[in-house]
Amino acid sequence: MNAVEMDPRISGTIQCLAGCLDGIVAEPLLPYSEEAISFLAALSSRLMKDRSVKGFPDIISFAYWCRKSNIEKKRDESRSRTAYFDERIGRGLTFHIAPSNIPVNFAFSLAFGLLAGNACIVRVPSKPFEQTGVICRAIEDVLPEHPEIAKRCAVVTYPVDDEVTGAFSLVSDARLIWGGDSTIASVRRLPSKPRCVDILFSDRYSVALMDGRAMKDIGDEDLSRLAEGFYNDTYLMDQNACSSPQMIYWLHDVPESRDRFWAAVRESAARRYVLQPQIAMDKYVQLCEDVLDAVAGGEVRFDGLLTVVDVLSTPDDICGLRGKGGYFYQQVVSDLNEIEPFVTERFQTLLYFGVEASDIRDFVLKKKLRGIDRIVPVGHAMDIDIVWDGYDLVAELSRIVDVR
Repeated sequence: MNAVEMDPRISGTIQCLAGCLDGIVAEPLLPYSEEAISFLAALSSRLMKDRSVKGFPDIISFAYWCRKSNIEKKRDESRSRTAYFDERIGRGLTFHIAPSNIPVNFAFSLAFGLLAGNACIVRVPSKPFEQTGVICRAIEDVLPEHPEIAKRCAVVTYPVDDEVTGAFSLVSDARLIWGGDSTIASVRRLPSKPRCVDILFSDRYSVALMDGRAMKDIGDEDLSRLAEGFYNDTYLMDQNACSSPQMIYWLHDVPESRDRFWAAVRESAARRYVLQPQIAMDKYVQLCEDVLDAVAGGEVRFDGLLTVVDVLSTPDDICGLRGKGGYFYQQVVSDLNEIEPFVTERFQTLLYFGVEASDIRDFVLKKKLRGIDRIVPVGHAMDIDIVWDGYDLVAELSRIVDVR
């Protein structure tokens, strides 16, 4: 066993929330090892039995994703998709820096690292989230029954400190950096091993494409479910997630469809969303700025729960059009070609309704667009998975043992 030796100078600032940092083992495992699958299945079961989890739909989603049957399905998908699947082995030790805006992201990142056959050091933000404590306590409960994973798992937290991050970087074989562009730039400046692989999840921008004609034809119950899905895509994270749509493109000009959809979204928000005064003020200020900048056109109305801006003048870089807490931009287009000039490498997810996903994919490929990595139905923006942000994470976090 090749235990990793940490710089003793950094230990005083680190709090280990789950697992053990001392003597963590970097010996790789095979992708989708029985050890990793068994551990995640046990973690799923432990979380599902925790009564406190009922108040956290994001933890429930993570626990459901970790079920043994789902992981085995992911393994089969990876086997069919990933080159040299049976000749792969983990890279060794992975260092994960989780984002500060998605509470359960650290748990998914840990799962991806383990499933690729690696040991994982996962840094969670100093910002306290109840979800972090719930999941870490469950990990601690499950690890004693899974010694091979216990030797390869540490969830830690520490204040922003280049010395600590640099020490982890020097012993890691891969780094997964989730965060803003400034966070990524800061970490990448730190020295790392020559063959260290960096997987970077930077600031991204997401949009939705809705067919107005299809919207006109759906029944009230289907519309309500669609609005609930859109609420989950956006309001649950105050639109802070990179996959939350900011701009809504309407294919075909059907005003009654737009009005009907937004009324259903507002109804969903009225039932579930707790509007904070600061969020309402920020949205009002943003609307005033959009009017002054000639971005907003037509009839402009402010609504604390839901504000929708008709875009009058589209900037060259629409990634600056960002809302939060129920502030959206919308524009009518006649076809996908009108969107093409604005798609940059910063585009991550395109949500759709009433449009064939294969048509959007073919458009992205035919036009050779540098952006749009995900094409998913409305209601699935937050469905993080093995393939994310254009990366196949099991493939990226494993190496091929080539035999000729």
